Amino acid sequence: MGFGLYRTLTLGMLWRILKETAVMAGGVMLIVATASLFSWILAAERIPQQAAALFAEMDARPILLLIVINLLLLLVGCIIETLAAIIVLTPVLLPIVTAAGIDPLHFGIIMVVNLSIGLATPPVGVNLFVSAAVAQVSLLAVARQILPYLGALLAILLLLMLVPDLSLMLPRLLGSHAGP
Repeated sequence: MGFGLYRTLTLGMLWRILKETAVMAGGVMLIVATASLFSWILAAERIPQQAAALFAEMDARPILLLIVINLLLLLVGCIIETLAAIIVLTPVLLPIVTAAGIDPLHFGIIMVVNLSIGLATPPVGVNLFVSAAVAQVSLLAVARQILPYLGALLAILLLLMLVPDLSLMLPRLLGSHAGP
């Protein structure tokens, strides 16, 4: 389109655009690779299993367990790439939450929202790096601007945690989820 119809794109511009794209993609992939390496180290050192044992020993009320897991997931979301965190932590945390009587679907939604918040928080926050690169501003400028949105996301997370019916209402209405 840029070459033929609009005639606004030249070969020189295309080369510059491809170089900028490669640099941005390389930066993002470096972050993802580092986060994946970190999750591999956690798995090799059996940190998730140790955390599971700690949670199992707590024998606390489900809401207290969810608060602790939320704090853990928020921290993990800040330092580990989302998919790697899901792969590493789900097999560890799911048996704990189901044993505490927490609906697995509800927990899954909480986990995804938690780790999604991590996509927008340093130091790994891939979305922050991409946004800063696209807008051609500093990472700090983007991080400052996202603070009110992070507050709103945390409020939604708290609401989802305290009111399970918010996340389970639609599946139940559609008859696709009976619950525990």
